Amino acid sequence: MLSNHLKRSVLALALGGIAWADAIAAPMGFQDSWMSMGDISPNWREVYVNYALTATDALGVDNTYMRSDDKRVTLELSDLTYTRLIERWNLPDAQANFWFVTGLGEASIRDQGSGISETRTMISPGVQYDYETTRLYFAAIARFYRAHGIDHDFASLRGGFSFYETEYDETQPWFVLEARRMHDLSQQLEVTPMVRLVNRSYFVEAGVNNSGRPRLNFMYIF
Repeated sequence: MLSNHLKRSVLALALGGIAWADAIAAPMGFQDSWMSMGDISPNWREVYVNYALTATDALGVDNTYMRSDDKRVTLELSDLTYTRLIERWNLPDAQANFWFVTGLGEASIRDQGSGISETRTMISPGVQYDYETTRLYFAAIARFYRAHGIDHDFASLRGGFSFYETEYDETQPWFVLEARRMHDLSQQLEVTPMVRLVNRSYFVEAGVNNSGRPRLNFMYIF
């Protein structure tokens, strides 16, 4: 039988592995944890907090701001969110996940050109697939922001690699490259190289996109 000390060590390593995986890509943390995440740039800002009710389900609140390339049209969405882990594959030295995320709330739309300013109910279902090891990371995300007369579907591809191996309690630097597009609000494919720092239950990343706009992202599980 395992000694109590060995049992505690195995449990700590297991929880550490979960927290490490969550810090890389997941839209929710482990059961009974809170997660806060932000994605901040001049034309896009999203900040959300959720609580993991179970190992596969989380409820939260979200605030998202979108602005067109010409700065004429803005949309600000405040909604309630639900996250569900559909499937998880634990592979040798790797993990892959498939997620469903949705939100429902009120979107405030302003068009400076036409003078329109109104509020509409918006739903935002989406899916995410991610794969990560201690050295490699990939994620594909699709999100559908829909309201009456509004279609701001969002798609993103991300990939990255760590510069070197670290211990669990050490900060690990990564290089991440993302390409994303927001239908109707932007005519450009936004490409952003970023440096990411991961340490157990948090990460921060920063970069400048191909339009010269800065970007800052963060995640913290508590």
